[in-house]
Formats: sequence, C-alpha cells, structure tokens
Amino acid sequence: MPLAMNREVFITCAVTGSGGTQDRSPHVPRSPQQIAESAIAAAQAGAAVVHCHVRDPETGKPSRDPALYREVTERIRDSATDVVLNLTAGMGGDLLFDGTEAMGRPSPRSDMAGAAERVAHVVDCRPEICTLDCGTMNFNEADYVMVNTPGMLRDMGARMRDAGVRIEIEAFDTGHLWFAKELVREGVIPAPVLVQLCMGVPWGAPDDLNTFMAMVNNVPADWNWSAFSIGRNQMAYVAASVLAGGNVRVGLEDNLWLDKGVLATNAQLVERAVGIIERMGARVITPAEVREKLNLEKRAPS
Repeated sequence: MPLAMNREVFITCAVTGSGGTQDRSPHVPRSPQQIAESAIAAAQAGAAVVHCHVRDPETGKPSRDPALYREVTERIRDSATDVVLNLTAGMGGDLLFDGTEAMGRPSPRSDMAGAAERVAHVVDCRPEICTLDCGTMNFNEADYVMVNTPGMLRDMGARMRDAGVRIEIEAFDTGHLWFAKELVREGVIPAPVLVQLCMGVPWGAPDDLNTFMAMVNNVPADWNWSAFSIGRNQMAYVAASVLAGGNVRVGLEDNLWLDKGVLATNAQLVERAVGIIERMGARVITPAEVREKLNLEKRAPS
C-alpha cells in the first residue's frame, strides 16, 4: 500500500499507568501533585494530550479513588500550561483467581466494579477525553483477566457520551476494533471517533509491523488514531505510527527507559518523540489544534 504519512501529529503522554512500575523508577509519579507536575512538564515538552491514571500516594499502587482524580484534574487545569486532559476508565474490571483449581470463585484480590462506579470520576471531573478498553483480555503482568463485556462497554460508553466526554477507544487486538465499530454504528461512541492502537501488550496484538498494519487497515478512514508500543520499541513506534498516518503516544505508563541504563522522565520521552517527528518532516500540533480536530470542549479551571 502507498505511504500516507501524517504531517500534523499530536503527541499523547501516558503519565503513570496502573502497572507495577512504581518501585522500578523514581520518576514514576505517585501522588496527585507528582502526577500533575509530570503531566504539565510533558505538556511543556510538546505533548498536546496527557493520559492520567492515579495511584495511592503512599504505596504507589493503582487506585480508583475519585478524590485523587479530582485533585489531579484541578492541579492540571489550574496550571498556566494548556493541555488536553485524558483520564483512564480502565480500572474496576480486574478478575483474579486463586489458582487453576479454584475457578469457581474470584480471588478477593479482584477489583470488579459496576459501570457507574467505573466511570464515576469521569462524570465528576469531565475530562476532555477518557478511555474505553473495547474488549476482554488476558494480561501477562499478573494472572488476571481484564473484563470488559459487551454490556458493560455499552453502559460505560453511554455514560461517557452523556457526560460530554470524547471517548478514546483503546484497542489491544483486531477484535476490539470490530466491536468498537459496532458501538459507533449503535451511536454509543459519537463522531469524531478516536482510537488508540495498543501494540506489544501481552497477550494482545504483538508489535511486529505486519500485525500493526493489520490493525491500521482495520481503522475506518474517517477515524482519528494513535498508536504505541511498550518498552524498547516505544520510540520505533513513534516513527512507525507517523509513517502509517497516525499520531503517537509515549510516556512512563508504557516505557521507563530513555536509553540503555538511563531511566526517563515523561518530559524526556516527549522531547525524544518531538525530535523524531520533526526530523521526519512532520509538525507537532498544539492542544488548541487537537481540540479543533476532535471537537473538544476546553474545561474551565476549578
């Protein structure tokens, strides 16, 4: 297929994530203040969008506490730095079991919540964008299932839509894109449609280029899309995504390293991505341009 390189690229920085990385780098932010400050620094380095999870400030473990989301939201909005806020809604669907002979009951370590609870912070904070993981999937980091049933996704998506928040589909495999198209057809996800192609996350779509292009070719022509890969391939996917016509995501949620043996900050990862994009002959666009492109409503400071 002919190349259709994207010449007007926006960068998303995934600031902290919900993985067990809090003790692997001192740069992974934990408290709302640290998360907001890291997000603002990423925006100053060139990220138009910041994608935020929250963590327990003491332990660094992932959290769904709406008060933590509220503090992150207010700190970012009250800053002098303009950036599009994107909050996760991926928590609350973690199903674990206590071994293969105890499958009749979930482990108490599971974190399963109803649709209203899973999106409560989105309805309260009203970010410009929030994520919707469009499928159930096994994850390698722990022996658990990320549960997102069709009914749950329809319910969560409708609540996001009704709150006036742009939905970012997170697709970890081609089947997730298939179901996302159905949600768009049903009106659960309104236009303009935004999708993030999540590559190399075990056990979703591997990040080889054949699989990547299969994912890209399953994205409708009128959708807006970005892509990322995790770990050492994060920066390679900046180039691959731009070359294939998409936007990019970097950040400590997906990769801790700037170079071999050198731990990164979010701002450094964004700066590296900006350099790659500009050397390819493309331009990094601003938060205001992203709002116009995606028909977003900028929220006022608290």
